[in-house]
Amino acid sequence: MSAPDGSPVGSERSIGQLFASATTELSALVHDEIALAKAQLKQDVRRGATSGVMLSAAGAVLLFSLPMLNFALAYGIRTWTKWNLALCFLASFGANVLVAGLLGLISWIFAKKAKKSKGPQKVAASMKETAGVLQYAKPHPRQPNSTDTAVEAVARSSS
Repeated sequence: MSAPDGSPVGSERSIGQLFASATTELSALVHDEIALAKAQLKQDVRRGATSGVMLSAAGAVLLFSLPMLNFALAYGIRTWTKWNLALCFLASFGANVLVAGLLGLISWIFAKKAKKSKGPQKVAASMKETAGVLQYAKPHPRQPNSTDTAVEAVARSSS
């Protein structure tokens, strides 16, 4: 088993090695947090796109189905109920408005979820917290080792 810089775990490492290891780990942490922010933004964009597609579908259904569906539905209602033809056309238009309203409601729900999501803000807060912790971080003092006095002196001076 070895440390990230390749040295054995039980051996004492120099300040330069410790700093290089800390820098590498901090860089990896920043890269991971950036990847998390990208993933959350991608999810928010997908929700927004779904909302836009649903809203477009609602408009297309209302626009393109009105003439053809109104005639078919009106004549079908007339056949089943023997109502006046004008009332049958109003009933078919009402059915189309209900479908468009349902699609619009689904679109509104997706848009609300996309707006409510706080993914990037969470990542930014996490990065600020990490920076705040690292700002005041000090190395832990090591146990005195009788064979290596140079490491002991460095540990005392940095605590």
